Amino acid sequence: MRAGRLTSDDRSLIWNLRTHKGWGSWRMMKEFPNKSWKRRSIDNVIKKIDREDTTDRKPGSGRPKSVRTDANIELVSELICSQDDKPHSHKSPREIQRVTGISRSSIQRIVKKDLALNQYKRIAGQQLNNDCKIKRLQRSQQLLQRFPTGRSVRSLWFTDEKTFTVETPLNSQNDRVYAQATSKRGVSPVRLIRDRQHFSQKVMVSVGVSRMGKTGIVFIEPGAKINSKYYCQHVLGGALLPDIRARCQRYSWTLQQDGAPSHTARNTLTYLRRENVTFIEPAVWPPNSPDLNPVDYAVWGALQQMVYQRRRFTTINQLKQAIVTEWGKLSQRFIDRAISQWRRRLACVVQQQGGHIEHLM
Repeated sequence: MRAGRLTSDDRSLIWNLRTHKGWGSWRMMKEFPNKSWKRRSIDNVIKKIDREDTTDRKPGSGRPKSVRTDANIELVSELICSQDDKPHSHKSPREIQRVTGISRSSIQRIVKKDLALNQYKRIAGQQLNNDCKIKRLQRSQQLLQRFPTGRSVRSLWFTDEKTFTVETPLNSQNDRVYAQATSKRGVSPVRLIRDRQHFSQKVMVSVGVSRMGKTGIVFIEPGAKINSKYYCQHVLGGALLPDIRARCQRYSWTLQQDGAPSHTARNTLTYLRRENVTFIEPAVWPPNSPDLNPVDYAVWGALQQMVYQRRRFTTINQLKQAIVTEWGKLSQRFIDRAISQWRRRLACVVQQQGGHIEHLM
């Protein structure tokens, strides 16, 4: 709101002060300095109160609408509301401006004031077919029965893998340069152009988290084929299981894995049984469900933000060092909060009949 403009609440307050106390504009500005009122605006309201005993505008007063007409409102409504739940099935204000010639500011006013529409960003989610939804529903119900309370989830270890690149992930919405130049040609290319490698070096890492602690970072060897043999020898046996056992020496625990082929392979399941590991069987974990793994829906995002914040890497070793450093800083309290959502997310999947839950969280 512009400084000095009176809201409906301001007008009501001025009406009460004028009607019941007889105050003038100077007294009101002195008693309410934080309002940033202009004396001329208050005087105009006081004149209206003295003349008509009201601050309401007469119907039809003011400048007549020249753009937000019924025809234009209907036209904008047809273009912006013709959504059939598919991406790109409606037109943006900029596209409507090109089609209709109505200014973007007028379109935005029509959308907000006349059509009373709110704007929401689309959310990325896993593609779910009917078979997948049925499995998500049934298996979420099974997991809720198997882990009936928040306390029962305490001994559950969630694991996952993620790839980090030497090149910093780019969010084009936030990557902006401010300059006094009136066009891009007037901005130095050193400031405006962001160099990027065509093929960035990358490293894959694996971790495990629970309310009982977190494992160390496991780095997958560059170029390694992550089959069942490699997964059992270098990821599970090499680091994850020893770390988990070191933190759960006197407690029973359960291992969670997603549906990656190396996790569900017969050799991997045989290895886990031989090691006397209690785990969630592949036939029980919901498919296509990163929204049900705390490492996926919370931990990776937080770690990535910490790793790349105010850093630029040129080598894999620099990236690895940053990952190890920031992983050590990631608080157990944050991990506990993420895990505490798990049963609620399962319940949401059941409520949605196996469908998406991202919009509910």
